[in-house]
Amino acid sequence: MTRLLALVVVAVLSQGTASQTFTGVITDSMCEKDHSQMRMGPTDADCTRACVAAHGAAYVLFDGTDVYELSDQQQPEAFAGGKVRVVGRLDAAKKLIVVESMTAAD
Repeated sequence: MTRLLALVVVAVLSQGTASQTFTGVITDSMCEKDHSQMRMGPTDADCTRACVAAHGAAYVLFDGTDVYELSDQQQPEAFAGGKVRVVGRLDAAKKLIVVESMTAAD
């Protein structure tokens, strides 16, 4: 009975967060806000991809103030260094966006 109750609580809590839209730049967890320190290529996009591929960094979203880890690490590669609109659920405690969709933004 205790296990069933725990499963129900987890299910309810995981569905409790509504989807939100976030806009920012796809960067990496090593450089985050500034690529001038590492500069692993001629552009921010090249640096971002190199940090992920060669140094084990993760793709993140930088909204101008905060940096958010992204649950989907495949889609961001195509948008590296670019501005995107991400729809997803925020896990505020982990600063993680559970990505539902990602599109280029103006």
